[in-house]
Amino acid sequence: MLIEVKVPQLSESVSEATLGAWHKKEGDAVSRDENLIDIETDKVVLETPAPADGVLVKIIRASGDTVASGELIAQIDTEATAAASDAPAAAVQAAAPAAAARTSSAAGVASPAARKILDEKGVAAADVAGSGRGGRVTKEDAVSAQPKAAAAAAPAVISAVGDRAEERVPMTRLRARIAERLLQSKNENAILTTFNEVNMAPVMGLRKQYGDKFEKAHGVRLGFMGFFVKAAVAALKKFPILNASIDGNDIVYHGYIDIGIAVGSPRGLVVPILRNVESMSIAEIELKIAEFGQKAKDGKLSMDDLSGGTFSISNGGVFGSMMSTPIINPPQSAILGIHATKDRAVVENGQVVVRPINYLALSYDHRIIDGREAVLGLVTMKEALEDPARLVLDV
Repeated sequence: MLIEVKVPQLSESVSEATLGAWHKKEGDAVSRDENLIDIETDKVVLETPAPADGVLVKIIRASGDTVASGELIAQIDTEATAAASDAPAAAVQAAAPAAAARTSSAAGVASPAARKILDEKGVAAADVAGSGRGGRVTKEDAVSAQPKAAAAAAPAVISAVGDRAEERVPMTRLRARIAERLLQSKNENAILTTFNEVNMAPVMGLRKQYGDKFEKAHGVRLGFMGFFVKAAVAALKKFPILNASIDGNDIVYHGYIDIGIAVGSPRGLVVPILRNVESMSIAEIELKIAEFGQKAKDGKLSMDDLSGGTFSISNGGVFGSMMSTPIINPPQSAILGIHATKDRAVVENGQVVVRPINYLALSYDHRIIDGREAVLGLVTMKEALEDPARLVLDV
């Protein structure tokens, strides 16, 4: 019986996707729910599980092809066996040792951490030269292995310019979408940025005093982001226009606060959404951010994780940035940029003292947000961070 393999349902905002590398070839046996191919959209990478046990008898769409929701890409014969499939006998015989080697590597020679990385890259363990004992594939081997999907979807073109070489690599679908949205934001929004500095000593004191107890109680480290998010919530509640958006000639005031947290991933910048943050505790915020960070690293973010948002926070400080002007993520109207905390000489009560200072930057759409609301909103964040009791008392 022939079973069709189709492109998973894409979200309404995603019209097409790109096929990565096939993890199986025609004639290979497949198991139900085994990932056959990764499909890259402009937001996430989707796995395509086999709908049934059988043999992959026909691959209809090749790696690198552009496909749409529900499009037929392959067929599985549930009654065939790998040896009796329609693939040429020679090909099946040649594939059998390789398949056995892959199975052996995945089961015994590749470490669990290495197996996970190789699965995400679409690289068979048997295709990686292991540097561990007895040829075991280590995590380091897996990290340096060349992803097949990247090679299939974005072949490099090397050309000579005089006596120097240039390499031309097509953008991934995600990178092209990021470029499109940033240009859209620049062209459509009247972006202005206001800055302020924050003395982070009170927050750092709280983390030092309660960090261990917090981690034992909640199972997550007490970071800075929980405080930044809560400070942003305080400002958005006080100045709802910072949480609003433009729709045609209307201003839409959202009765909820969904904050996007920009994080880096192997595929580029992604912005998963913390939903209904106004009702979340610092512990709940830290747990969700940790979850998003791991999912981004593993390439497991879903479309739902990345959809929506009424405000964003970009943390360039994790990379050492001291100052930046973040770009608004449309259709949002404002974004907070936070940076590295460094000791700085400041004046307090006429005396020069050293304090851990973080420079905050709030970029906003001047079409609907006046300078007064933007500046006072950022001052509200500053005051909340310099006096964290405000976050508890909601004042």
